[in-house]
Amino acid sequence: MFLLGFGIFRLFPIAMDAFSYQLEWYHQLCLVANVSYLAYAEGYRGFQKKFSPRVVARMKYLKSNPNMKHTLLAPLFCMGYICSTKQRKILNISLLIGIVFLIVLIRFLNQPWRGIIDVGVVIGLVWGVCSIFLMTIKAFVGGGTEYNPEIPQRC
Repeated sequence: MFLLGFGIFRLFPIAMDAFSYQLEWYHQLCLVANVSYLAYAEGYRGFQKKFSPRVVARMKYLKSNPNMKHTLLAPLFCMGYICSTKQRKILNISLLIGIVFLIVLIRFLNQPWRGIIDVGVVIGLVWGVCSIFLMTIKAFVGGGTEYNPEIPQRC
């Protein structure tokens, strides 16, 4: 949640700067389309339906099966970078490379276009933080999680 919060903290001023420009109708259309798409794709489908349940399930697994290595590397463990299936590691690393690539490309955009994109990203990240927070409370206070933590047998 700290990493996501840091991203929100860094992007929020850039996103808000877009509104200091005179937004034409096509800017506004792109803003609405981008926010709608990223709220759905990043926030709902990416975080709420996939990433957050897996992270919380892996947190719950780590609490029930403490291990010095996994505890010291808990963020990497919970995100699935270590002690996960080969397919999960490949997907996570590919996604990370893709995100870094997009971040580099978006930095070349001028305002208001960069801000328009960043508004959608901030919405998606806030959705992600909220979904992780609420699912963590549900898993640790309200009972459990039914999501597969994808822990290989040999781990």
